[in-house]
Amino acid sequence: MLRLENVSHSFKNGNEVLKVLHNIQFEVQKGEMIALLGSSGSGKSTLLNLMAGLMKPTEGHIYIADQDIVKYGENKLAVFRRKHIGFIFQAYELIPTLTVRENVELPLVFQSVSPSKRRKKAMELLEMTGIGDKAALYPSQLSGGQQQRVSISRSLITEPSVIFADEPTGNLDTKTEEEIIRIMMALNESMNTTFVIVTHEMEVAAQMKKTIMLRDGYLVQPEEYTRPAAGGSKAPNASSLPSGVEVHSEGAGEVS
Repeated sequence: MLRLENVSHSFKNGNEVLKVLHNIQFEVQKGEMIALLGSSGSGKSTLLNLMAGLMKPTEGHIYIADQDIVKYGENKLAVFRRKHIGFIFQAYELIPTLTVRENVELPLVFQSVSPSKRRKKAMELLEMTGIGDKAALYPSQLSGGQQQRVSISRSLITEPSVIFADEPTGNLDTKTEEEIIRIMMALNESMNTTFVIVTHEMEVAAQMKKTIMLRDGYLVQPEEYTRPAAGGSKAPNASSLPSGVEVHSEGAGEVS
């Protein structure tokens, strides 16, 4: 469903070239739910933007649903994202002047789906995420956890090939974080939807079946991820991953 081949990326600052990603390679199968784990500055946000087709890599190829999106122009990419990619944001990104149901329906408006069909589908998803009774309310009338449920429902409504969740629990307390992760895991299982969860939280990554670790723009082995970084800082301890969690690392496939 998602495959990266030798993806590297650099930014130019005047005459200086800063390489932020180095030969990233991994695959995500249909229906998998994985974590992309890294501390601030690891390159995970850049990698997310590349995978979502919001930026083009300096080198390499990115395949979603067997399509090399690196080759697409902006117009074709926009159409592709509309159909194949769903987003869940840390700050929810709901439109305050639309009701909960209207926010969930919105992606189908751009696909010219009839009002009755999109209303029906939106309500089904809101029921699945446990907030069907909030459909007529506005985002400002909801708690953070409820708003994130709306965002999750919206991401699913086009039945995308893959959903990218960017720090989906970053604005939530611990109890609500657990609820949101449980909802996403239940949807992953019931709908066989592919999720890539971008996070810096080991507690979130530990609940995923597979974890991809980034450090300073490189895919790393779990033991490397625990070594002190430049300047003496230390990344989260990967040894806290539970037994059975698979970690993908460059050139190493899967290690348990």
